[in-house]
Amino acid sequence: MKLGVNTVLFKKFPVREAVLMAKRAGYDGVELSAIQGMCEHLVLDEWEKQKEELIALREETGMEFLSMEAATNDRARIEKALAAAQALGIPLVNIGPGGSAAEGEESLQKQLAMICDFAALAKTYGVTLGVKAHVGAAVYNTPTTLRMMEASADVGVDMDPSHIYRAGEKPEEAINLVISRVKHVHIRDCKGPGPSPGDPMNQACGRGDINLFGYFKVLVENHYDGPVCLEVIGPEQDVADAMAIASESYGYMNAVLKMLGAR
Repeated sequence: MKLGVNTVLFKKFPVREAVLMAKRAGYDGVELSAIQGMCEHLVLDEWEKQKEELIALREETGMEFLSMEAATNDRARIEKALAAAQALGIPLVNIGPGGSAAEGEESLQKQLAMICDFAALAKTYGVTLGVKAHVGAAVYNTPTTLRMMEASADVGVDMDPSHIYRAGEKPEEAINLVISRVKHVHIRDCKGPGPSPGDPMNQACGRGDINLFGYFKVLVENHYDGPVCLEVIGPEQDVADAMAIASESYGYMNAVLKMLGAR
């Protein structure tokens, strides 16, 4: 199991500084943020210009590019993300499911058709498409995640306990139902039922209400060997706060995995 951090936590800084800060915090690698309008450490519209710089950065630091977060439902951007992932050796691209839980079955059916298309497209690039349940989206809890799994054998589940928790479920129990298809984990903590994950400092692993120990226990028991990437969303953090969140979360996760005999 590889521990990573989404570079969105370091969105105030250039990609080189973001990767170096992740390395100093102890992580095995990073999830490159390609989120338009929020954090584009990987700029999909001109990724070819960044290719050599990013490859050199990976070689210099020894930090793996564990995944990429594109967070788009635009097919043209998805294809750019997949092409970039293929060229950079990034095995998985994460997106959100889109749609609206409030619109019920009609929205779910529409988004599942889209996800099936994107997952099949990703397969042609030799890349896995990861999709997670997201508060308010068409796929927002475990039952709708199971529907997604049934719709496409190619899609990988990006299991984010904070969204499952805010859907009123216990992530340490829910993960058992989808573990066979989990290809990526977005991890963070949160206090209270949401709908927001709250202040970035309280998203640090171990600070909130989610039973992350129990969650990791299921991952270990099922021999999960994919990425677990800290994803903290919120306002720009300065160096001190970003490093505090990253380091505290790494320390928590590393200690838990050692207790479980997996590190």
